[in-house]
Amino acid sequence: MTTGLTVDEALALARQLGVERGDAQVLLSHLTGQNRTWLMTHGDAAAPGADAALHRLAGGEPLAHLTGWQPFHGLVLQVTPDTLIPRPDTETIVDWALELLAGMPGEPPVADLGTGSGAIALALKAACPRAQVTAVDFSAAALAVARANGQRLGLAVDWHHGSWLEPLAGQRFQLIVSNPPYIAGDDPHLPALRHEPLAALTPGGDGLADLIALIDAAPQHLAAGGWLLLEHGWDQADAVAQHLARRGFAETTLRRDLAGRARASGGRWLA
Repeated sequence: MTTGLTVDEALALARQLGVERGDAQVLLSHLTGQNRTWLMTHGDAAAPGADAALHRLAGGEPLAHLTGWQPFHGLVLQVTPDTLIPRPDTETIVDWALELLAGMPGEPPVADLGTGSGAIALALKAACPRAQVTAVDFSAAALAVARANGQRLGLAVDWHHGSWLEPLAGQRFQLIVSNPPYIAGDDPHLPALRHEPLAALTPGGDGLADLIALIDAAPQHLAAGGWLLLEHGWDQADAVAQHLARRGFAETTLRRDLAGRARASGGRWLA
């Protein structure tokens, strides 16, 4: 009869497999139900399931899928293979949106399009409770995850199933934000993201299709003076800015992520 690995044996295996120590510790904390300090002082304790989990992690399966959780902008969100895993880079657009909301009086209506796990919508509601946040996703499975995250966190968001702005007919917002699929269909990094939903990563082609569609449709749902903020790839900033200007947006602006890469662009609808 074989026995499972101990904590120390699991950490040694992680080194052999090339798994970063921090990721291994997060995984072991999840498997044992203990924190990192406990792991450091209980090296001989059992780590049930560590062997298989570490091999899955080394094989490219995301840590967030193995634990079921991902931190984002001060929240801890449930994630599944039905949702895009929220990235720290996306906090760039959240911080920008919060700056704009700070200057808006009352209870500004906000829409998050393609919400996935609910990351952007819930981060905005948590940091700006007076905002009236609406979120949309085309995937019913992803929307169920987002709704569950909202319920667990006690954050009231109006969830809608559908494609982009279609479920929001007749509604206008002071702020529309989105992290749409924008990776080019032939991007060499896509195979490494095979565990996440392809439709949430790329629209195919040059990756601009959904960004352009949102720029074209947003004015019909923006109040006068309202803002549209879009996350995009580092090499898409010029194209997005051109489409914003062509559509008639003013005050077009670019924000960079912590690594200095072009990460989000936006404009204001003054008509």
